[in-house]
Amino acid sequence: MSKRAVILAGGRGTRLYPYTVVLPKPLMPIGEFPILEVIIRQLAQHGFDHVTLAVNHQAEIIKAFFQNGEKWDINIDYSLEKKPLSTMAPLRIISDLPDSFLVMNGDILTDLNFSDFYEEHLNSRKIFTISSYMREQKIDYGVLEVNSYGNLSAFKEKPSSQHIVSMGIYMVNRSIMNYIPNEKSYGFDNLMLDLLESKQSVGVRNFSGYWLDIGRPDDYMQAIEEFEKLKSTFLCE
Repeated sequence: MSKRAVILAGGRGTRLYPYTVVLPKPLMPIGEFPILEVIIRQLAQHGFDHVTLAVNHQAEIIKAFFQNGEKWDINIDYSLEKKPLSTMAPLRIISDLPDSFLVMNGDILTDLNFSDFYEEHLNSRKIFTISSYMREQKIDYGVLEVNSYGNLSAFKEKPSSQHIVSMGIYMVNRSIMNYIPNEKSYGFDNLMLDLLESKQSVGVRNFSGYWLDIGRPDDYMQAIEEFEKLKSTFLCE
């Protein structure tokens, strides 16, 4: 069975400035490979045979690098946004999507088993499945709690909290197109609110392996360091 993926690679990478002044974020190097090449190699290893890159900013550079995907034994084509459309609206302009397909951001370093994620979504028959991660959020300040008299009632030094967050990796049923407007920016947040309002069942599959979004300079530097140490975890040579 053919397995299709859409990779969102059209963003300007503003959080990663100044690194992305010259190169688009999906081509930022992680070790010897651009992050997007790591993703494409992983998808090919997990049996995906067709990848569509949704591109906008510096699209020609991305096209020149990946071409038709022959180098990785995978079919790569492109969907060009004439204007930025956020994360879900780019799907509207891809005319040949199958009933179920993977959607993901093009700046993610993970060892997620994409094939298992794909199959579990098919078996669940849900309209949308989110790959999630438990992320610790640290506050670099002493946090004050103040009572109604303006007096200190409690103090916490640099506390942390945990939150279940989206990894930017989704399995999607084509029926979500009914929610996506034409020629209008529409993101993951818009879609989730609309699906909740319409009482649709959205799956959340927790992942406890490795995951890092390289969108910020600190995370990008961390990814560079850890990729070299864990290369065999991400790629089968």
